[in-house]
Amino acid sequence: MMRMITVCFDFGNTRLKYAVFKERELQFVEVLNDAEPGTIARLLQQIQPQKTILSSVINHNIEIENILSEHSRFHLLSSFTRLPFTAPVTKPETIGADRLALSAGAVSFFPGKHNLVIGLGTCITYNFISKYNQFLGGGISPGMEMRLKSLRDYTAKLPLVKADWNFPLVGYDTKTNITSGVILGMAKEIDGIIDAYSERYNNFNVLLTGGDSPYFAQVLKNKIFADPHLIYKGLYAISEYN
Repeated sequence: MMRMITVCFDFGNTRLKYAVFKERELQFVEVLNDAEPGTIARLLQQIQPQKTILSSVINHNIEIENILSEHSRFHLLSSFTRLPFTAPVTKPETIGADRLALSAGAVSFFPGKHNLVIGLGTCITYNFISKYNQFLGGGISPGMEMRLKSLRDYTAKLPLVKADWNFPLVGYDTKTNITSGVILGMAKEIDGIIDAYSERYNNFNVLLTGGDSPYFAQVLKNKIFADPHLIYKGLYAISEYN
């Protein structure tokens, strides 16, 4: 019997990625060079999935949705999507698709528990889902690349520095001053946010995910679960739920 193949697309502000599942098992994650309809069509011809789902926070070409619908059982993640949690916030339609997917991943793997999901991508998103499966909100702040680029863009002489975890506490030149300030500053911010949640919620899981999570997983003082592929697992769960 042929195993069900599902492709989960994640169109983020920085990267375009997709993950392939066979039944419930994640096979691999790849980066797309572009989001042109022809690229998507060739990918579908190669993989031949039965189901697809798209999470997009960019203004993608609407033709992509038509191609996905023609070649698979397609679902577009949106405010109309049935979710394995509720969102009793002021404007649930404004919640980013990426945050919905991360929250679905947390609910799927840690049901019946408070979960704080921290997504490290273009932005840092803090997403809190209660043990009653309610997305209560959280916070958004600039991500690592955004902070590094802003130092170049909004100053006269500071350069764009590439992220590198090998830096001293006390920077000795421009590069190490920036990496210490940005990366260590982010680590302290994340730990501080976790501590603030701890003051209100005694017991909860902290899930760290996203492209920049490897920089921080080993240095945070708080106990975390690191899963760089949580968004794809959440997308798969939403696909199954719908």
